[in-house]
Amino acid sequence: MRGILAIYEKELSDHFSSNRFVILFALIAMVSFITSYMAGMHLRESLEGVTKPRFVFLMLFNTPGALFSMVQFVAFFGPLIGLVLGFDALNRERAHGTLVKVVSQPIYRDAVINGKFLAGATVIAIMVVSIVLVIAGFGLALLGVVPGVEEIWRLVIYVIISIFYISFWLGLSILFSILFRGIATSALASVALWIFLSFFVSLGANVLADTIAPVDRQKGASAEEVIKNARIKEAVSLFSPMALYSNASGTIIDPMRKTTRTFVLLGPIEQLSASRFQNPLSLGQSLLVVYPHIVALIAISLICFAISYTVFMLQEIRM
Repeated sequence: MRGILAIYEKELSDHFSSNRFVILFALIAMVSFITSYMAGMHLRESLEGVTKPRFVFLMLFNTPGALFSMVQFVAFFGPLIGLVLGFDALNRERAHGTLVKVVSQPIYRDAVINGKFLAGATVIAIMVVSIVLVIAGFGLALLGVVPGVEEIWRLVIYVIISIFYISFWLGLSILFSILFRGIATSALASVALWIFLSFFVSLGANVLADTIAPVDRQKGASAEEVIKNARIKEAVSLFSPMALYSNASGTIIDPMRKTTRTFVLLGPIEQLSASRFQNPLSLGQSLLVVYPHIVALIAISLICFAISYTVFMLQEIRM
């Protein structure tokens, strides 16, 4: 435990004193300020003279600013935080010859990778909490609304989901820093996999769905064909961590969202129920909707770190 604590404190100090962290934190803070300010101004203009909705405070996080909302910003660019913090975690130590000196100390070998991952996860948690507090402050100043108890709990769950989501990319970048000796190689591999999983998986889902269940839009397709096509797209897109995170965080932040599916086929009874029950979901109901996505996010984060841990423990360290 002492070994992990020593590595953790050393890595945390390195992160906070590095120019990389300062630039990254300043960039995220700037984007958070701009996005939250524009979203707050847009909401204030839209709600002027009308009764404020029940969950108006949460609308600060899913209302688009200039280009995207805060939830969308974290989904698209949050992985870069994890990649930047971990792409040279081990190969930089190996290149400088300090890794041999560290593991030769009277500490367990797994303390090195555990301490590095925990330090990176701590930095991620600080950044995510800072973003949420900035937006909350703008909400109090611009809209004059105080978050309710349920809104606070939804934000806490959103923060936890975001930390696990970005920590997955941290673990992935640490894995590449173990597998590749070159720092540039591990950085390129991390970015390439981020682009593939975040963007090309959705494109592949569209191609696969149109191949298996084609929809003829000119002649007019039946509802069953459209639903089947959409189901295939959704199933394939879930191989992307960004899709898992977007569905989970979007449903938690928006209580009016009652499903993660794009299309829902409603019969007469379902249409009658939908017309009668227009109230937002409770927090427990929202969690029931997205718990598979949350469990999947946590699982892939832990699996990715477990692979990194195993590879590092089995790898031979030389000068």
